[in-house]
Amino acid sequence: MSTVEVGLLLVFVLFLLLGSGIWVALSLLGVGLIAMMAFTPAPTGLALGTSFWGSISTWSLAPLPLFVWMGEILYRSRLSEDMYGGLAPWLGNVPGRLLHVNVLGCGVFAAVSGSSAATVATIGRMSIPELQARGYDQRMIIGTLAGSGTLGLLIPPSIILIVYGVSAELSIARLFVAGILPGLMLVVLFMGYVALWSLLNPGRTPPADPPVPWLARLRSSGRLIPVVLLVVCVIGSIYVGVATPTEAAAYGVAGALILSAATGTLSWRVFIDGLLGATRTACMIVFILAGAAFLTTAMGYTGIPRALAEWISAMGLSHYALLVALTLFFIVMGCFLDGISVVVLTTSVVLPMVQAAGIDLLWFGIYLVIVVEMSQITPPVGFNLFVLQGLTGRNIFQIAGASIPFFLVLLLAVILVVAFPGIATWLPQRMSG
Repeated sequence: MSTVEVGLLLVFVLFLLLGSGIWVALSLLGVGLIAMMAFTPAPTGLALGTSFWGSISTWSLAPLPLFVWMGEILYRSRLSEDMYGGLAPWLGNVPGRLLHVNVLGCGVFAAVSGSSAATVATIGRMSIPELQARGYDQRMIIGTLAGSGTLGLLIPPSIILIVYGVSAELSIARLFVAGILPGLMLVVLFMGYVALWSLLNPGRTPPADPPVPWLARLRSSGRLIPVVLLVVCVIGSIYVGVATPTEAAAYGVAGALILSAATGTLSWRVFIDGLLGATRTACMIVFILAGAAFLTTAMGYTGIPRALAEWISAMGLSHYALLVALTLFFIVMGCFLDGISVVVLTTSVVLPMVQAAGIDLLWFGIYLVIVVEMSQITPPVGFNLFVLQGLTGRNIFQIAGASIPFFLVLLLAVILVVAFPGIATWLPQRMSG
């Protein structure tokens, strides 16, 4: 069989395994075993052991379970209530009013959790009943949560940026810093769309709340101080070089425990549940990484990545044409896989051609995460859509329809990052300087 035929067969087997409901990690491992045993003379057992151990023993993975644990602790605290109480008095007279609390709340929680699903679940559980009771448009409530929840993938500390950094052998600290400006840009774009929609549909927004005195606003803002301090300590320590990502993650866990204790939500049960939840999530991610590492090794032996890169190169695609093709490719992949699986599954094939095209891998990581964010709100496997379906009980396609405008906003963000790459690279360059 030719290399192309082997590649197509392996892709078919992969989708067959994924479609059968087998775990993503086991599907990757299975395809790797088939590739090694059927199409290469290499020793399969040796390659399996070496790739597994090499993928999970790297120090770059150390921040992953800590950041996941930090998010689990805060998920069980009164953080969401404090964010709502601190932000709501300032947004009562802005076009879109309390819908902006969804956007800002997701942005703040994303900065301390790193998880898209946790962000949607936490903010949605608090805001959906409140906004429905006040008469806000149901589609916009769902849409703002679906779109803004994706910020958990980009705003550091981002779990998926850690996974990409390990896969691409890049500095986690530089990737975190690179995600700051694009994350803030997305917050502004989401809020801009909400304000524009509100101005165009004045009848679908409830009347403004009675004005809140400035002193009362300032008092309510005090509830945001612990969250802001935690974000500053975690991200600021990395940016100024005081702490490595692993040390910053440890500070984040300690801060989350202190914050949970201060709000009266830290108990032995909460501590154990958070630790077990973090263990399950981190083990799942590491298992996927190990399976993907073995598949990467198997692909190297078969020569498929090299042949694909040569094929793409022979097509003579321009820089922008390649990015358009990759954007469509990642969106389609995201319709069937979660974000982390998309990254670990595709980097072994995509990164060689990206490097051959002269694209900065640091910038590409931010571009990739934004595109993966788009896939989080596309059916049939949009994880944010599933979370919202559980919170609202609505049909998955109704939720997907409400998310379409925010999918387009994310597409605009991709265009902006491609047109102005400095959005992603300016801060890391200053950091290295």
